[in-house]
This record gives sequence, structure tokens and C-alpha cells, in this order.
Amino acid sequence: MRKPRILVFASGSVQGGGSGFQNLVHASREGALDADIIGVVSNHKNGGVAQRAVKLKIPFFHFGPPWSGVGYALLARESGADFFALSGWLKLVQQLDPRLTFNIHPGPLPTFGGLSMHGHHIHEAVIAAFKYEVITHSAVCMHFVTRKYDEGPCFFRYRIPILKADTADTLGIRVNKWEHRWQPEITNLVVYREISWDGKDPGSLKCPQGYDLIRTKA
Repeated sequence: MRKPRILVFASGSVQGGGSGFQNLVHASREGALDADIIGVVSNHKNGGVAQRAVKLKIPFFHFGPPWSGVGYALLARESGADFFALSGWLKLVQQLDPRLTFNIHPGPLPTFGGLSMHGHHIHEAVIAAFKYEVITHSAVCMHFVTRKYDEGPCFFRYRIPILKADTADTLGIRVNKWEHRWQPEITNLVVYREISWDGKDPGSLKCPQGYDLIRTKA
């Protein structure tokens, strides 16, 4: 039987990024993720994601502005992907099937989501909230993707305690470690439809018992 085919979207930066994409490729080759990573998309033509793609021998797609729905639809068709995994993709998604498109988010949703909530900005906001005793934990979250940033139904949360000595940098490193730990396993559940959504009604979200909102590091 043919394995599910995943197209990864990862912005990265001119200098680096793409560690989540690389982690998914390694997981697919080592068996933790029973799917094929058939390509990666970045908005940086020669950035860190492109460099990782060359080393990993994964097809690379440069997707520049205006990031239109037509552009997304063309990528979906040309790649032949069955699913679309956002892993550090910073652009608004249009015209990708919300039932097949999912994102990993390095902070607690829904509070720390939205247009400006990505990367280091999330960790800075989380640390500020912690100092005001608003929260005690950060989180790794995964959710289906709609036309609004971080508003699709969340199907996985893994809570990560914030330490008194934490900075945005130290918290970010720890969150990234847990992103790499969980992303392949949860992705596997999505591409084999053990986690699913009809793309319309949040109440239609289906998850195996023990994953939806429950996974917690004490």
C-alpha cells in the first residue's frame, strides 16, 4: 500500500531554520513516521530550509509573494501531496483543504496565537505572562489550519512547565525539543485518520483518547 505523501511548509530564515522539517524527514526514514515527505516549501529561495532540503535530497519549492490561493492550489496539485504539514510556516494559508492541512505551534493556544505570534515572539509573550503570574506552563500544540491564523481546532496539547530562571531563549530551546519529540507521532495519527476533522464543524474533531488536550508534562 502506498504511504501517505506529505508536503511540508517551513519558512525558516535566510540563515537557518527548518529543523522541524528535517526531523520529519528523519522520522519518515527511520520508521517513526510511516509516510513519505515528498517536498518542502519555503518563502526563502536560498535560505536554511533550501539548504537542508539539498542535504536531505528532498524536492524544494520556492513560494514567493503574493502567497495567493492560486499559488497554494498549484503547489498542492504539482506536488501530488495527500497532506500538508506546516512546520514554522509564517504565511496565511489559502485554498488548501482544512481537513488535510495541520500546523505545529510552539505556545499555548488559543491565548498565544494569531498573526504576530510565531517563533521567538511567542516565547517572549509567554515569559511576560509568567512573570505576571498569569500562566505557569507553555505548550506544544497541533491544530488543523483554516483561513485565520491559529484558529483551526486544536487536537494536541503538551504542557511544558516554565521555570523561574527561564528566558525566552531557554524556554524556546525546551519547547523545540518537545516539538521534535511529538510532531512525528502526532503527524502519523493525522495521516492515518486516527485524528480527523470534517473541515467545518469544530465538534466533528475526532482524536484517540489520551491525545486531545490531555498530554501533560508535570
